[in-house]
Amino acid sequence: MAASIAPASAVAQPNTPANASEALKQYNDLSEQASKLNEELLQAEEKQGQNQEELDKANADVAAANQVGDQAKADEETFRGKVDLLTEASFEGARFNQLSALLVSDSQQEFLNRMSALGVLAADNNEALDKLSGAVDTAADAVKKATEAQARAKTANDEAIKITEDIKKRAADLDTQKKDVKSALTKLSGAEKTTLSDSGDMSDMSDISAPSGAAGAAVAFALAQRGDMYSYGATGPDVWDCSGLVMKAYAAAGVSLPRTSQGQGSAGRPVSRGEVTAGDIIAYNGFGHVALAISNTEVVHASTDGVPVKIAPLESPGSISAMRRISG
Repeated sequence: MAASIAPASAVAQPNTPANASEALKQYNDLSEQASKLNEELLQAEEKQGQNQEELDKANADVAAANQVGDQAKADEETFRGKVDLLTEASFEGARFNQLSALLVSDSQQEFLNRMSALGVLAADNNEALDKLSGAVDTAADAVKKATEAQARAKTANDEAIKITEDIKKRAADLDTQKKDVKSALTKLSGAEKTTLSDSGDMSDMSDISAPSGAAGAAVAFALAQRGDMYSYGATGPDVWDCSGLVMKAYAAAGVSLPRTSQGQGSAGRPVSRGEVTAGDIIAYNGFGHVALAISNTEVVHASTDGVPVKIAPLESPGSISAMRRISG
């Protein structure tokens, strides 16, 4: 199974910002790069899991095919022996045709008995030949399937090695990027840090109307996490990344979603901007980020390092890549 993982994003090295505005821009740029790396790492890990499943299945197919082949070979020997015995019997005088049976019979009854025995012998021989032929075909098919399964297993194993190395590289790049983001965060002004750390209107939960059903349950779960901090690769219970929050929100509603923002941005069915309602998934920046709509104008999301889960205007997380309805 061939991998399809995008090349790792280049890791930008932060320079000392000239002013507060430049510091915020640098922080935002680095955060977006780190988020993309985080999602690429998650995709690689997801691919690794799928690849392992393929490898396990191929190995199981090899074992099953070999087992069938061994049984078929045993059957082939058994039926071949029976055919050989019947052949020997025919050469020793057991094979008769209708004329010879008539000539050597002393009575009509003996003739009938000889004809009956002749029919049984012929039927036994035909049955043995059929079973032998079937066993030979089964053995050949088993060898073919085992060979194909072994080829799949080798491909899967080779791919697993490549993916493991890719994961190691992406993880190292992400670690570097996370340090850069934290460094950029320290260069922000006090006012900018306060704005980033504001988790939204925590006291005004009653003004947010969640729909019924799975969408409403997902929205309620996500809103309850407001104030929790962001952490790359986190899926709760007190820290989250963007896709981790959306996945667990819908899991709380009994709906299974992919782990990555790419997968979540392709789940469900598409809706237009005017149709967006609470519970819809909004994907941003080339599927590098996801949020959960709580209305037609706002989303709740886990955005980046140093920023808590919060409510934001629907367009603010970035350029919209997809809008998907999971329930309803």
